[in-house]
Amino acid sequence: MSTVTAPTIHCIPILSDNYVWLIEGLDGATVIVDAGEATPVIEAIESRGLRPVATLITHHHGDHVQGLSRLVEQYSIPAYGPDSCRRAGVDHVVGEGDAFEITGVGEFAAMATPGHTQDHLSYVLGEHVFCGDTLFTAGCGRLFEGTAAQMLHSLDRLAALGDEMTIHCGHEYTTDSLRFAAHAEPQNADIAARVKDVEAKRAAGEPTASASMVLEKKTNPFLRVREPVLRHAIEDYVGERIEDDIEAFAQLRHWKDDFDGLARL
Repeated sequence: MSTVTAPTIHCIPILSDNYVWLIEGLDGATVIVDAGEATPVIEAIESRGLRPVATLITHHHGDHVQGLSRLVEQYSIPAYGPDSCRRAGVDHVVGEGDAFEITGVGEFAAMATPGHTQDHLSYVLGEHVFCGDTLFTAGCGRLFEGTAAQMLHSLDRLAALGDEMTIHCGHEYTTDSLRFAAHAEPQNADIAARVKDVEAKRAAGEPTASASMVLEKKTNPFLRVREPVLRHAIEDYVGERIEDDIEAFAQLRHWKDDFDGLARL
């Protein structure tokens, strides 16, 4: 897989905690990843002098598609995404294994990564993967439509892309995700160091929704369910031994949901 040039990635905050990604290639040619809101994306494009050439949609949730029709109309660009997003404005349906070239930016590959939703896609461009709400920095999406087996398989596939990959996810959840990661693995020095790094970046107003895959493997509990220390912690939470990886993942997701609920009390 090749890219036309090393892309410049712009992170655009929208709504309360979502991000839209702008992938800038040659001569300002730009791909928009997800379209939860149009106005701040248009403002970012205009202020940077970018030239939109396509939009990619990861899944059908409103905070990822509700600005799509306006963006498509404004810039007369194609929209790539799952079949379920036709009504939202997708006119180039793609799925697992599809590769497509976007002039000026490069060749993208679509990966089916269900779990958060059944239709979820991630997009790979060179050493970048835009993973929407499947893999978060230090976390993963809730299982709204899919199963633990689907999500674990999706995360395994993303992790297998290689340590050199950089992930770009759909929300600014890193602080909350690391709070749970530190709770689950209190002796993990990599998590402790990342907590400090993220605190500093957020205090400076910087986004933290991009990270190297190697860092995720060291600090993201949902990529670490097979690690003995975390596995024992999951078993302590459940109160019994767990032999099956899928069951361990399911219980870890339950643990995170319980932890989030207690944090809101």
